Amino acid sequence: MNIYGLIGHPLHHSFSKKYFTEKFKKENIFNSEYKLFDLKSIKEFQKLIKNIPEIRGLNVTIPYKESIIPLLNEINSEATKIGAVNTIHIQRPNKNDIITKGYNTDIYGFEKSLKPYINFAIKKALILGTGGAAKAVAYVFRKNNIEYLFVSRSETNKNKQIINYSILDRMLIKNIQIIVNTTPLGTNPNTENYPNIPYKFISEKHILYDLIYNPNETMFLKKGKKNGAITKNGLEMLYLQAEKSWEIFK
Repeated sequence: MNIYGLIGHPLHHSFSKKYFTEKFKKENIFNSEYKLFDLKSIKEFQKLIKNIPEIRGLNVTIPYKESIIPLLNEINSEATKIGAVNTIHIQRPNKNDIITKGYNTDIYGFEKSLKPYINFAIKKALILGTGGAAKAVAYVFRKNNIEYLFVSRSETNKNKQIINYSILDRMLIKNIQIIVNTTPLGTNPNTENYPNIPYKFISEKHILYDLIYNPNETMFLKKGKKNGAITKNGLEMLYLQAEKSWEIFK
C-alpha cells in the first residue's frame, strides 16, 4: 500500500483527504491511500516518515511550510527562491535510506487560477499575511510584474515591503486592484473572523481573493462582495496544486 498525506496543525478544515480519496477511486488508482497527519510539532516529521515506510509523498500546510525546509534533503529551485514548501516527494532507495525533496505547487495553483483576472489590469496588490502561502503569492506577482505589499499585524521597520494593518487608508486601497488573504482568519469553524482591513474603501474596482476554501465564502469575501468587489475563494487553487502534487508523487 502506497500512502500519501497531509501534514500540518490543525487539519480539521482540510479537504485534501476527500479530494485524493475520490481521485483514487475515480481514476482506478489502486493500493493507494491518503491520510491526514496532524503534527503538533514539526519535530514529529522525521519520526513519521521513519515509522511509516509506505509513505511516498506528503503535502504540507499551515504552519509548517517554512519550518519543514531544514528537515529535507533537497529543495527544488522555485521552493528555494520563495522559502516555502508544500509538497514532499519521498524516495527509499534501500531499507535504511530516506530521500526527501521539497517543492511548491502553490505557485502553480495560484498563478493558473489568477490568469482570468490578469485582464483586469492588475498592477498593484496587497498580500494579507507573511507566511509560506504569502511567499508563493508574492512570487507569482513578481513573475507577472505586479507590485505588492505584505500586510502584517506584527510589522517592523526593518522591511519596508511589510506594512501594518493600521496603515491601510482610502488612498492606499484606491491604488491597488487585488487583495489576497493568505492568513487562516475565517477558516472553519471560526467563520466569524476576518482580516481587519477598511472594507468601506472596497469597490467594484477591486478583486478580493481568499486562499481559504472552507467555508466556501468567508467573511472577507462577503464584505468585499457587499461593496461590489469581484471575489474568489481558494478551491480552484487547491485542486490545481493538488494535481501538480500528484504529478510529483508519481
